[in-house]
Amino acid sequence: MTDIHLSSRRRPRRRRHRRLARILAGLAAALLLLLVGISIGRALGDGPSPGGVRTQVRTLDPRPLPPAPRTVTVTVTSG
Repeated sequence: MTDIHLSSRRRPRRRRHRRLARILAGLAAALLLLLVGISIGRALGDGPSPGGVRTQVRTLDPRPLPPAPRTVTVTVTSG
């Protein structure tokens, strides 16, 4: 065998590896683009709609109660 014959056998393997690497890189880029698109879509969907309902939360202080006119005492005995 000659050196030329051996070198011609190695080239198709390199081409296959390069082709496989390009395909995998393309798939990874497509997957990344898909995930970015999904995250942007979800972020836009989660935002508040303009002119929508506005919720306001307040804490109310209770008014003082007047004194009771009559009191009742309950006594419990056990036995």
